Amino acid sequence: MSNHLDYEINKELGECYLFMGELDKAEEYYKKAATSNGVHPDPYLGLATIAVQRGKLDEALLLYRKADTIESSDKTLAGMGLIHMDRGNHVEAMEFFMRALENNPENMIAMSGMIQESYALDRVAEVVPMLETSLAHAPGKDAVRFSLAGCLIWLGRNAEAMEHLEMLLEKDPANEGARQLYAKASGA
Repeated sequence: MSNHLDYEINKELGECYLFMGELDKAEEYYKKAATSNGVHPDPYLGLATIAVQRGKLDEALLLYRKADTIESSDKTLAGMGLIHMDRGNHVEAMEFFMRALENNPENMIAMSGMIQESYALDRVAEVVPMLETSLAHAPGKDAVRFSLAGCLIWLGRNAEAMEHLEMLLEKDPANEGARQLYAKASGA
């Protein structure tokens, strides 16, 4: 069997065991995948996920960095952002989330983290262009539109927020969150 085939089988088994919550088995197969062909970030991402689930954030951060040195991606950057966020390193977390979104404007984990950090750092205005970019890539993302409306209200740009909320309510008149935000934006 070739190293590449070994790698693929071990990586897939690691993913399956991780999905089933069998962390020890998942770790075993991810480690085999990492040693059978060390040029892919996926086994390190899997091992980082396991470390996070075990509460070993220092180890997880090292594994995300290792994966990032092999191939930087929105997943590695968002993972590092989550660890910094958990530790209260708001500036670093926001930077990682923003970089992740530059790689993939549709990464909802990075987007959610970025929005949370922007409020914590009073940097909400900086995230509006990134949310607008994300909407341009995927106009049907209601969660992004809702978050953008919330940010616009925070910034006092209520008329713009109401436009986005009207789009959400047109699509789903029963959207309670959108109705509440619309009432807030309109002063009702």
